[in-house]
Amino acid sequence: MRAFFEQVAGESDFELHVYDSADDSLTFLDTQRPDLLFLNVMMPNKDGYTFLKELRRKDLHSDTPTVMISSKDYAQDRVAAKELGVLEFVAKPISKKAIRSLIEKYVGNDPSAS
Repeated sequence: MRAFFEQVAGESDFELHVYDSADDSLTFLDTQRPDLLFLNVMMPNKDGYTFLKELRRKDLHSDTPTVMISSKDYAQDRVAAKELGVLEFVAKPISKKAIRSLIEKYVGNDPSAS
């Protein structure tokens, strides 16, 4: 997923920060609130739900806009994501166009995506 998002960033004008794991992202997230957070359910060391629960406890991220991505598309996963305030739950595979559309929908228009 990291390489996929790096490709999306390289083909657009979005500033995109990509991390190997939830733990790796904490230094950035301790001081920065992204306009939109893409979070994979399955990650090294910690699943996306646990990570987002922990993140939501921080004032800075109590309502950070989040899109959850998963290779599993089960109703209980969608419910769990919705309970955490996730804007969208997207099942893999996901296209670059779909990622750009989500960014445009929740953040704004990317001039290079036209």
